[in-house]
Amino acid sequence: MGSVSTGSITIIAVNPGSTSTKLAVFKDGAPVKSMSIEHDKVELDSMGQIKDQLKYRIDAVEAALAGEAETLDGISAVVGRGGLLKPMEGGVWEVDERMVEDALDRPVSQHASNLGCAIALHLAKKAGVPAYIVDPVCTDEYEPEARVSGLPQIPRISLLHTLSARSSARRAAGELGLDLGKARFVIAHMGGGTTICALRDGRLVDANNSNDEGPFTPERTGTMPSGAIVDLCYSGKYSKAEVRDMFLRKAGLFAYVGTSDAREVDRRIDAGDQKALEVMQAMAYQIAKEIGAYAAVLSFRLDAVILTGGLAKWPRLLDEITRRIGFLGRIMLYPGENEMQALGDGATLAVKGIVPVKRY
Repeated sequence: MGSVSTGSITIIAVNPGSTSTKLAVFKDGAPVKSMSIEHDKVELDSMGQIKDQLKYRIDAVEAALAGEAETLDGISAVVGRGGLLKPMEGGVWEVDERMVEDALDRPVSQHASNLGCAIALHLAKKAGVPAYIVDPVCTDEYEPEARVSGLPQIPRISLLHTLSARSSARRAAGELGLDLGKARFVIAHMGGGTTICALRDGRLVDANNSNDEGPFTPERTGTMPSGAIVDLCYSGKYSKAEVRDMFLRKAGLFAYVGTSDAREVDRRIDAGDQKALEVMQAMAYQIAKEIGAYAAVLSFRLDAVILTGGLAKWPRLLDEITRRIGFLGRIMLYPGENEMQALGDGATLAVKGIVPVKRY
């Protein structure tokens, strides 16, 4: 277990992304410093696997923090974004060497977030404090029926925007005066990947894996007709890598209108582009349909629908979604990613002893 503090709490949060590493410093839960270290994509690609970037990113982080001695005085803990580890419960986990080895050498998939726990542990060791991850994407709290796909060889797996979902749920529960452990929410994180999930009694009991299913997004296909996928894969026109790239990076808004930038799509709609309007409406339709499906998981007894993520900043999309789901009841809006604050909050609660710290 992490140490419990009753004094002032200072947290460093580290969030590695595909071409950047975000840093933030929190004092007693409030952000006092944030920065984003941009990395050269060509240089990163030349390093081979994600784990080969570790020293490069650590050096960049330490250089960025070198002039922050006063801000960083009395660090209580370091928290990193959790990567694609083995399935695990949500919450706050203490980082140890075994977790780092799994993240670097045995990840479920290659992703920059796998470096989060390793960078956090490195910084924490130098400061003599604990390192944590909070609500990693591999969080698995599914109920048994949620794992059944229709084909035994392909079970549904839990990969979702847990950090965003749980922090939004905690915020909504606080505003509504609810105990999170008894709350019932449908949460839609809408962004580069869109995850709709059902939270029952504080647990994320079902969700769509945005790499495989759910609404289409700015670059991803979402759920696709299985027969057509088989035909495309065996057409002889594409390699396996090309199909995966098409489904995850060249689909969605990009495939239909040539851009994955929602702001550009909105500008085109304002200029009278009917195609852009129709595709935006189709995205809203699919998101609303998925929200309805996860409301059914909760037997349509829910405290609120929560809309969050980068696309929750798009008023036109929100209007289309809320027009369809308004009958479900209260809708709460938390636009933006909010990942750094969620990391800071989770670590602060752990240091205070308010939430338990789990061991890997």
